Amino acid sequence: MNALILAIMSLGGFLLAYKFYATFLSEKIFALNPGARTPAHEFEDGVDHVPTLKSILFGHHFASIAGAAPIVGPAIGVIWGWLPAFLWVVFGTIFLGAVHDFGALVVSLRHQGKSIGELTENIIGTRARNLFLLIMFFLLLVVIAVFALVIALMFNWYPQTVFPVACEMIIAVVVGYMVYRMKTGILIPTIIAVIVMYATIYIGTLYPIELGDTFLGSGLTTWIYIILLYSFIAAVLPVWLLLQPRDHINAHELFIGMALMYLGLLIIRPDVVAPAVQLHPEGAPPIYPFLFVTIACGAISGFHSLVSSGTTVKQLDNEAHAKMIGYGGMLAEGTLSTMAIIACTAGFATATLWNEHYANWGAAAGLGTKLSAFVDGAGNFVAACGIPLEFAIAIVGVVVVSFALTTIDTATRLQRYVIGEIGSNYNITILRNRYVGGAIAILTALVLALAKDAGKGGMILWPVFGTTNQLLAALALLMITMYLMQTKKPVIYTLIPMIFMMITAMAAMVLNIQTYYNAGNWMLTGIGIAIFVLALWLLFEAWDAYRKRDVHR
Repeated sequence: MNALILAIMSLGGFLLAYKFYATFLSEKIFALNPGARTPAHEFEDGVDHVPTLKSILFGHHFASIAGAAPIVGPAIGVIWGWLPAFLWVVFGTIFLGAVHDFGALVVSLRHQGKSIGELTENIIGTRARNLFLLIMFFLLLVVIAVFALVIALMFNWYPQTVFPVACEMIIAVVVGYMVYRMKTGILIPTIIAVIVMYATIYIGTLYPIELGDTFLGSGLTTWIYIILLYSFIAAVLPVWLLLQPRDHINAHELFIGMALMYLGLLIIRPDVVAPAVQLHPEGAPPIYPFLFVTIACGAISGFHSLVSSGTTVKQLDNEAHAKMIGYGGMLAEGTLSTMAIIACTAGFATATLWNEHYANWGAAAGLGTKLSAFVDGAGNFVAACGIPLEFAIAIVGVVVVSFALTTIDTATRLQRYVIGEIGSNYNITILRNRYVGGAIAILTALVLALAKDAGKGGMILWPVFGTTNQLLAALALLMITMYLMQTKKPVIYTLIPMIFMMITAMAAMVLNIQTYYNAGNWMLTGIGIAIFVLALWLLFEAWDAYRKRDVHR
């Protein structure tokens, strides 16, 4: 199979889905109203609620949901063959992931911008809200920890990315100040920022920054401390000052990077050297359910519901923009995931090299190895455009790190919201303080990231991240389905995805708990059991609420 054919098929499918299926959902299911007053206007405060240009918000939302997960997940998932990974990413994105993201955004819009956790109180009940908040807390805890490890590994493997990523923070603050305080408009600052960013990437190749042992421990450990400190700062600053402009720059970096990758793919037209299907790779868990939870964000992600209903909804200027940002944002992520599959299956020169890299689950088990498969493979595509290979690899590496940083600082901000909501529920006023909430968010993640064996190589945390993430997606689809029931809209478009994801994620969680228990990893065993019990309890609450409504009709 030629990789170019896969790219054309996926891009064509995504375009058709946006043209027809997204329009159908917008008009017939969610009935978007351009004249409705959005929470960004209703509660505008200049910190979290900020009406935002559609183009800027798309970049912020896309960067927030994408991160490194749609790269890492497919890079691991192709061990079962390129075909199941490709089919799940394309069809999962269109019929599950994009519907999930779009639905979460719309339901939040219709409830004053409340998070998907808060919405459970309106849709199911108060007890269900508290359960959902606890599940969100555990997911975000794992997200922050695992992405701190991802970024630290990337800085160790690709030290040329450190300088440009650090410069990006300064560039973002300058752009945010120019747009929101100097009112300069967005076009010129964006062009200048992107040009400067690529200049810093080139400088990074000349002056890579490597970190050795420090008083905090190894270079990897030190990077984790630095990354989490940054996440705290980003999570408490006004959203317009750092997060929005940095994500806007990130999005343009990725669009340019992906354009170069696809152009290089068009030039060299490599064949896929990986097997189409490999049902029983040595040492790997069963393809079902683990393909679906391993690829995770590449097809559907519960984390996206937190972004849609946590930060994006607070910045949506017009309800009509929800189609492009909610559904279209996930299609953009699916495009990135498809490129990850192609880079990791066609970026190797020969089938022998691919087989060596993916010889068994153990050989494919390190996050650094996964990331390098994508960075080096995609770097080869970019180099085909006439760009020096070292610079091309640095471009791809910076894209990965930038998006991983976006995920971690967005997750920290969302965790701050969750902790504040828990404080409100139990009348613990101090938890509503953004500095206290932010500190709790990073300190708990630090404990998990540095715990003995909990995050070794990042891959011990990845299965619990993927499983919890997909379980949250199922629960978010449950909320959307119950909302559609209340508004007397057809529910089949969210009900079927919800059932599939619920069964898949619960099965994976049971197998994960068994694995952690057998390995004596009591921290992850406890987290897995807690999440499983909370999810079951929430399902019973939802069934009870549905039954009572049905009785009272």
